[in-house]
Amino acid sequence: MSSQTTRDVVEDLLYRIGHAEPERIAELYAEHADWKLNWPQDEHGRTATPWIRHRATRADAADHYRNLAAHHVPEEADTEIERILVDGEDAVLFGEIRLTARSTGRPYRARFALHLTVRDGLIVRHHVYEDSLAVARAFAVESSAL
Repeated sequence: MSSQTTRDVVEDLLYRIGHAEPERIAELYAEHADWKLNWPQDEHGRTATPWIRHRATRADAADHYRNLAAHHVPEEADTEIERILVDGEDAVLFGEIRLTARSTGRPYRARFALHLTVRDGLIVRHHVYEDSLAVARAFAVESSAL
């Protein structure tokens, strides 16, 4: 059993995300995790947004963060965490991401809630609820497409 609390793991995750180290971020996930997004299923894995899809493994987690970084302008990335609520193994983070799509140059803001579950010091659940329309518009080939 790990002595890390849920809050410790969440804060470590945020630190590692802030330092853009996909392999180190993935170390915080269990070998098999329940990773879901609230995006419409038919939009998962589209060419412009390949990071948007359900995941199941630690390797998938690393791939997610690599793809996310590859499709955004790193100098124009920021995340504001407004609140972290912790109840036992569960944590919910509320905030806003501010990113710029590399392919279109369009900046966007998307509010989000992230539900994480931590067991034995590892993340076993990662469910994201975000403003998918803002992301889709930023990556649309034509801004009037959506």
